[in-house]
Amino acid sequence: MKDKYNQISVERYSRQLAKVFSDHYFSASETVNGQQLIHFSPIKQVNLFLIKELLQQWNNEMANLKSPYFDFENEDVKEALVQFMNVLSRKILIRRPHFEPLLVKSIADTFYWVLDPVTTFEQKFLQTPDALSSDTLISQIKYLSLDKELIRGFINTLPKKSKSKEYIIKEFEEYLENHATERTKLEVLLTEFNALLAIKAEDILIETPAPAVPTTTRTVDEITVSPERFTPQPPAAVPVSQPKAPETVPVSSVSRANGVAEGNLNERYKAERATPTLNDQFLKPEVANIATNQMSKKIESLKDSISINQRFSFINELFNGENMEYYQAIQALDKLEDASQAKNFVTQDLASRYNWTRKEEHVNKLLRLIDRKFADA
Repeated sequence: MKDKYNQISVERYSRQLAKVFSDHYFSASETVNGQQLIHFSPIKQVNLFLIKELLQQWNNEMANLKSPYFDFENEDVKEALVQFMNVLSRKILIRRPHFEPLLVKSIADTFYWVLDPVTTFEQKFLQTPDALSSDTLISQIKYLSLDKELIRGFINTLPKKSKSKEYIIKEFEEYLENHATERTKLEVLLTEFNALLAIKAEDILIETPAPAVPTTTRTVDEITVSPERFTPQPPAAVPVSQPKAPETVPVSSVSRANGVAEGNLNERYKAERATPTLNDQFLKPEVANIATNQMSKKIESLKDSISINQRFSFINELFNGENMEYYQAIQALDKLEDASQAKNFVTQDLASRYNWTRKEEHVNKLLRLIDRKFADA
């Protein structure tokens, strides 16, 4: 029920992806408002946890507002506070330094919801000052996209009257054990995130070591040793060899020797971030140089060759923010046998399905990538 995972790796990936999102969004805007929060990321659960985290911040602010000098239990005061909060909720305006940490936590919590649902359920839904009744918990379902109906089913099994946190956690553990096959699988979540920023299961999971092979312990008396094994032998002559020229070791071999797997998340992230942004491309005139030659080189896979910025742009501009539909389309293009089939799939099938009549710039970029994939080496 609980996967063994590397929390440092989850947090690191969450910061990297939050930076990608923030770089893209805040390059064109200084603030994000409440309506934009709802659709900020292509992954709905991240957005819902983002809103819930913001609500928690509001509750903390309201707690700080209370004072021993005023009657905050007065009905008029309570009503005024509710109206005040309603007005604030329509006036959300967050700048990047305050927004990005909320986004990092929301991305990480989305992973934890799948990796460690019991702990995450307790931290996100059982910390309320209200009594822990089924009615209170059912109101929290609006912040769930992953396993929403599964959690609704659990809450419906609880008694109507309030119960202790310990009781609810114990019941929740048993419920998940009995419904393990209904939970969202990590592979499904990774597919969604991988379409935005490369990540694999081995990047965050901790492998369980294989059980040690039992060995038979033998006493000295049981071991028969030939006398000749202990006969002193003259030391063998050590051959003197000429010094060798230093061997050139490929960079990839050094990386593997140091324990960094080829395709490591951090290394791939740095490589992808080195790709010029769209703004950089517009600001610099095209010159026949190494960079432009590199951009015309043959590629083996569309999926692996599309940069983070370009992927994010395709998802939002061509696939209406639906990262899974982007992923499926690119996967289908990679399986086609020649440029003609791929271009027909783009200009006829995908263009009509997503109405790309005013998306020539992005469509042309995709077509240029197809030309590189099917170009002669």
